[in-house]
Amino acid sequence: MENFEELFETALKFHGHKCPAMPMGLKAGLAAMDKLGVEHSKDKELAVIAETGKGHAAGCFLDGVMVATGCTYGKSNIEKIYYNKLAFTLIDNNTGRSVRVSIKPDFLEKALNSPFVQKRKAGVPPQDIAPEITDPLVSKVKGLDESMFLDIGEIKTREIKKGKGVFEAKRCENCGELTFVNKLRIGLDGKTVCIGCSGYGA
Repeated sequence: MENFEELFETALKFHGHKCPAMPMGLKAGLAAMDKLGVEHSKDKELAVIAETGKGHAAGCFLDGVMVATGCTYGKSNIEKIYYNKLAFTLIDNNTGRSVRVSIKPDFLEKALNSPFVQKRKAGVPPQDIAPEITDPLVSKVKGLDESMFLDIGEIKTREIKKGKGVFEAKRCENCGELTFVNKLRIGLDGKTVCIGCSGYGA
């Protein structure tokens, strides 16, 4: 894996703007991997259950976690449960071992009073906040020892349900779009259709 600076630059390009929460997630993801003794997920070796939500800094945090761990929505090895916390559980799908990582409450309370967050509260987009405000905060997070801002739980073991990928697809008899067969439905008119054409929910 790249060194931290290279990984941070990759995460910055992926995330799109500089902010303190993304490197928190990056470091948290790396800390969780270190605790479990695992490497970046190339396929589905790891999974993340993210307790983050939307509309607040937890989204930035989660982008950092995804870049660190390799758990992505494209690989379907990440799930968001919308607790609106800066916390997640990393799972080793090969062994069932898992660890939960969260931001220390005292640290997060102070972070939410930072000049950066005050600008965000005032409606300033993150990319428009002056570098003299953003850069020192990002540098501080990058230099922090994980013990100063992360609560890393004990390793637990959970049951892993392994399934096979679906590679067979058929055309929807209504719209004609190719759909993987596990999401085809029999419509009210008896045709084999995609969910969008079926009139049913997912």
